[in-house]
Amino acid sequence: MRTKKPKKGEEEQFKTTFMKLEVEEIEGAQNETEKENPRLTKEEEAVIIEPEKNWPDEGNGELVLDVYQTEKDLVIQSAIAGIKPKDIDISIEREVITLKGERKKPLEEDGEYIFQECYWGSFSRRLLLPVEVDPERTKAEMKNGILTIRIPKINKEGKRKISVEQQ
Repeated sequence: MRTKKPKKGEEEQFKTTFMKLEVEEIEGAQNETEKENPRLTKEEEAVIIEPEKNWPDEGNGELVLDVYQTEKDLVIQSAIAGIKPKDIDISIEREVITLKGERKKPLEEDGEYIFQECYWGSFSRRLLLPVEVDPERTKAEMKNGILTIRIPKINKEGKRKISVEQQ
């Protein structure tokens, strides 16, 4: 796709208009971030201004999760290679699921790292569940380094067909 070259004067007009928009102050703005983008919430502003406050603590890594739902289950998946299933602690309390564990560093041989990107140490993640679930019927499995947790959803309708048995 080819773009049209601006006519003489159009480019200059665009630059002038853009610069006016750039310096235009927003009425009621209380700080520089709000002047630049008045739709930012205080939480969003904190992430932009002081992002390190939202990072995990040095001694505690955070898991990256995928969460989706089927008709019957809420499914949570996470890539956590290098951990034995027995070393993962999963608990559900009310509407919050907590995953904890520790990725132990392999035995070091004599040598010096050139660079190190893998996180070694304890990790945890708490997630507010978006639907009501039945924690008693939750199942978790590890396959090829992928943890999959299936949590049955509670039937909100409260309606269930019950068959009558002949005696």
